[in-house]
Amino acid sequence: METDETPRVLPFQLQFDKPVASQIKIAEWNPEKDLLAMVTEDSKILLHRFNWQRLWTIFPGRCITSLCWRPDGKAIAVGLEDGTISLHDVENGKLLRSLKSHTVAVVSLNWEEDGQVIKDDSVNNSTYEDRTSRFFPPAPRVPRMPGLAPGDTGFMDDSDDSFRELSNSSYQRFNILCSGDKDGSICFSIFGIFPIGKINIHNLSIPTPFATEPATCRLSHASISKVALSKDLCHLIVMCSGELNHDEVESAERQLGMHGCHCLRLDTSIFWKRKNELHQVAQQASNIEDLIEVIRASLSVMSKQWSDAMHTFREKFDSLSSLIIDHGLDSSPQEEFLSLLGGARTSPPVHQFLVNSLGESGVKRVSKVVCGAGKELQHVVLDHLQPAAEIIGFRMGELRGLSRWRTRFQGIGLDETLINNATEKSGILLVQVERFMRVLSSVVQQSAALILQGNTAKS
Repeated sequence: METDETPRVLPFQLQFDKPVASQIKIAEWNPEKDLLAMVTEDSKILLHRFNWQRLWTIFPGRCITSLCWRPDGKAIAVGLEDGTISLHDVENGKLLRSLKSHTVAVVSLNWEEDGQVIKDDSVNNSTYEDRTSRFFPPAPRVPRMPGLAPGDTGFMDDSDDSFRELSNSSYQRFNILCSGDKDGSICFSIFGIFPIGKINIHNLSIPTPFATEPATCRLSHASISKVALSKDLCHLIVMCSGELNHDEVESAERQLGMHGCHCLRLDTSIFWKRKNELHQVAQQASNIEDLIEVIRASLSVMSKQWSDAMHTFREKFDSLSSLIIDHGLDSSPQEEFLSLLGGARTSPPVHQFLVNSLGESGVKRVSKVVCGAGKELQHVVLDHLQPAAEIIGFRMGELRGLSRWRTRFQGIGLDETLINNATEKSGILLVQVERFMRVLSSVVQQSAALILQGNTAKS
């Protein structure tokens, strides 16, 4: 028989109470691991284990307004005050992707996934096979910027497989990242990468069953507090504040004027009904986005390498312009060297420049720098840029085929005309890459010929 003195079992028990340097404004538990992500008032992200062991701290440099985990717990999405959503690796906090979906602060994030794994051997007639691996080797990686240590690029590099692993695991299940901003806009993106839709709660027609007559209303001056997708992806719950008014202009007596907190339930069943089509398109588009990043980084690396080589070249050859003027000639350095390459007689200023200003050591240095830069550019093109452009062309062809299946894909916005235009642009890119390689090979050969001719002129 229990008495009043029998101690009660508390439903919750305090495990520990730890001090932190700054006030915590957001905290989210990892759905798969004993990890707690916290955002401080000074917009730092702290990741702790349950035993309070700190794993890492990052500072995005901008005010953080929202936070959520990817369903598999391997990445974390961070909403920023400027409307950017950044994805970070759980292992080290490294930036994996940055997406500018909003123009104002992202106040709420929610990431849900479909529980069914999409398998290639499914009997579902919507099964889609990614054929890229049958025709191409593994996709190229982003080249490392010269002078940077591994991991300093802020993105994936040759020695870091985290991005590729996260991407591959993400593509196994269909998942959607939902984000809401303070101006009422809600964005949806598959894998947190590929945008598929955007709505604004100010434009919604809201039925009012509690009114005396059937009517629809609209929200004005609304601000989102929380967004949440249902587990089956068929409904979206939106918590917001604002004023609810009749959709049509009516008398003041019939205006509701209900200002306060509202809970909206939106039909998002298209995500479930068309999940196979959305998954197929998003997988292709996300891979294309990865390859575009490879091309963008390749061009940056090539620009830096060639700029450094030309800086060395100009340092050595700037004095030639003064020598040409001193000898009373009206030609340019380019014309003088073209004449030299054509086998004509070496002019006095060029001869003086090669013998006195440039010298044997200068010839060797310029030869090494220019030819070395040209070969490095060829290496970047052959190993990174060209393979990426080829795979983009193939994947655009795959999307073009899907866009022609109008009964399935037109309803989700896959427009054949736009895809045809993008496919044409990817073909033009391939042609330009081939043309650039021919020009680059010619430049390297001409540079070598120039140095050889210069040595002959000296002797």
